[in-house]
Amino acid sequence: MKRHFYLACGWLSLALGAIGAFLPLLPTVPFVILAAFCFARSSPRLEAWLVNHPHFGHHILAWREKGAISRKGKIAATAAFAFSILLALLFSPWPWMMVPIVVAAVTGSWIWTRPEG
Repeated sequence: MKRHFYLACGWLSLALGAIGAFLPLLPTVPFVILAAFCFARSSPRLEAWLVNHPHFGHHILAWREKGAISRKGKIAATAAFAFSILLALLFSPWPWMMVPIVVAAVTGSWIWTRPEG
């Protein structure tokens, strides 16, 4: 039962990561890292596929080994936050326009305190 739960969560995370590759407001790599975590508990074959993936594998390993986020990833996250804030300022009423600002401040400060890998 637990294995099936992790397998389903892994596929859901991978699907959200795939959607995030096309939507600037949804991150890709954190969902792929979460998928690898879930697959490690449910499917060693799928976990190995993600860890050895030419695009995502190094992000997963850097996170597992050092809790690291690449500088490119930090810059991409910051750009996505800026875009989200701009959209909120243009299209959201008060006080909802403040939500992306607060989320960006909290999450962005956490991201930039992670080691670089």
